[in-house]
Amino acid sequence: MTQQSSFLGEQYLLGSETAKRLYEHIRDLPIVDAHNHADIVEIVEDRPWSDIWVIQGATDHYVWELMRKRGVPEEKVTGNASNWEKWEALASIMPELIGNPVYEWVHLDLQRRFGIHDLVSKETAETIWNETSAALRESSMRPQAVLKAMKVEVMGTTDNPTLSLPYHERAKKEIQQTSILPTWRPDKVMNIDKGSWHEAVKSLGEETGDDVASLQGLLSALKKTHDYFAEVGCVASDHGVQEPYSHEVSEGRAQEIHRKAFRGESLNQQEILDYKAFLMIQFGEMNAETGWVTQFHIGPVRDYRDTLYHKIGLDSGGDISTQNIHYVENLHYFFNRFDDKLPIVLYCVDPTHLPTLATIARAFPNISVGAPWWWNDSPYGIEDHLRYVATVDLLANHAGMVTDSRKLLSFGSRTEMFRRTLSTVLGDLVEKGQAPEEHATQMAAWLAHRRQKELFLGRAS
Repeated sequence: MTQQSSFLGEQYLLGSETAKRLYEHIRDLPIVDAHNHADIVEIVEDRPWSDIWVIQGATDHYVWELMRKRGVPEEKVTGNASNWEKWEALASIMPELIGNPVYEWVHLDLQRRFGIHDLVSKETAETIWNETSAALRESSMRPQAVLKAMKVEVMGTTDNPTLSLPYHERAKKEIQQTSILPTWRPDKVMNIDKGSWHEAVKSLGEETGDDVASLQGLLSALKKTHDYFAEVGCVASDHGVQEPYSHEVSEGRAQEIHRKAFRGESLNQQEILDYKAFLMIQFGEMNAETGWVTQFHIGPVRDYRDTLYHKIGLDSGGDISTQNIHYVENLHYFFNRFDDKLPIVLYCVDPTHLPTLATIARAFPNISVGAPWWWNDSPYGIEDHLRYVATVDLLANHAGMVTDSRKLLSFGSRTEMFRRTLSTVLGDLVEKGQAPEEHATQMAAWLAHRRQKELFLGRAS
């Protein structure tokens, strides 16, 4: 069964002829993706992928969650079933996923990257498996070639602080068409309330040679990794937090808390918050010295489903969002401490938080609203997000698209979804007489490509 011509066709997500013209102007622009979870080893080693499950389901907890929702046993999601059995299970439920962006991303990947227009279903699973397996043996479908075909100009991976990024160093020398930049993400050494904190701090000290039993030793170790990341090309830090905290904390107070935790003693809630607040200011100071962008990914409650966490572990698809976050109170000190001194990008997972973020960004020129993230990176979420930012803040100061993807093939499909929806939002302004097409065209090109280069790389062309 082949798809109908309208499905993912020329008018896909484009609400008017004006939107179609805007999209034609930006569809082939290079991709600048400042935040993703790509596997740098996979890219640099450039080994061929084995099958369609590896590139569509093996690393994607979005896919895992939907498979579970439709009754697929865990054995065929993250268990010991063969890749073919897992793909067949996914294909069998695909018709039931209509309306979810995963449905569109998978079909976009098949159509745009493989030229396969069959609808994914139980009946087509084997044909698609065979066709994609054959295509994946071609050199044109290896990771580096795929990045080139998608016109990925710049991409930022997500990396723990370290003094060794051998694959990033190799990428800088060996890969010409795509700049692959590391992103400094020190969450593990800030989360003093997590059981993994002590090991993360100890391992960092062993690598840098610092005595991390003291706070000064930890800060020295972090500064060394920060300097090293800058040498390798890093332009941003990233901080994934359920709820951010910032307030004035003395170094003596933070030192006392650090020593107590390092000895294995329990901490009260105020000590935990004080320690996190102190470190966030230190991160901001380091970033201000190098001119890095500070990204806050705020709101996810990690591993909320206990049985899933105990059975499979971290990042297995049991995360949720929460409204119970106090942005205004908790970040007031940080925002004012670094007013006009530090580029800041704010991402939220709960769309009801967007009004707060947009008004904060409106008040602080150095703060930008980030792309609609996680559960919001759908046509529905992107459209509402862009319309609100345009009205309350400024589209020109929006941080632009990031894929947040764990799958290379989805860089293209996620970016296409964003650009098509952006074109519809801007096209509607033209159609309703709110903007001339000339300015809408300029804004489309700005947000699709040049804005990200200006913000993260310091250049707009």
